[in-house]
Amino acid sequence: MSSAPKREFETRNAADAAFWDERFARHFTPWDAQGVPAEFETFAAGLAPCPTLVPGCGNGWEAGWLYARGWPVTAIDFSAEAVASARRVLGAAAVVVREADFFAFTPEPPCQLIYERAFLCALPPALRQPYADRVAALLPPGGLLAGYFYIGETRSGPPFAMPRAELDGLLAPAFELVEDRPSAAPLPVFAAGQERWQVWRRRA
Repeated sequence: MSSAPKREFETRNAADAAFWDERFARHFTPWDAQGVPAEFETFAAGLAPCPTLVPGCGNGWEAGWLYARGWPVTAIDFSAEAVASARRVLGAAAVVVREADFFAFTPEPPCQLIYERAFLCALPPALRQPYADRVAALLPPGGLLAGYFYIGETRSGPPFAMPRAELDGLLAPAFELVEDRPSAAPLPVFAAGQERWQVWRRRA
């Protein structure tokens, strides 16, 4: 029995937009759930609409869902191919998608919620502390960082798993953990049982 053909890519550095451009251009997006997790829908339904940022949005399904319900939402990705893909699939909601670097972008109005799905784990480990610093800088006291976190021992990636103690060490100085449970519908690209739904509240 023949094996599936091996995909070969030119770019290997996940910190480079070209890495993601190549994968979106070749329709290799195993992290894309192609829809909105019911867990996220339930979470958002319990909140009043508030300015929301979706970094590393990819195809931006959740951003489109929020937009359709009247939320002020901005979805960003530093990959031009990802942005183009999101604009193709989101229809009228494409207006919320922007090409931007999370580490340099400041949303207007300031966000009160940052939604995390397959963004932090896409970043090389050297960018984890800058990520924690940036979400803390963007959110006001009481603001929420909510979504899915890939917990496990660091390995090659992306996705890059992160030990639980390291994630806590990154976020606990500025955030309080208020929800934590296994993901109800983990992405198949992640190892079984290692994706968790968490909500962190920005400390005063």
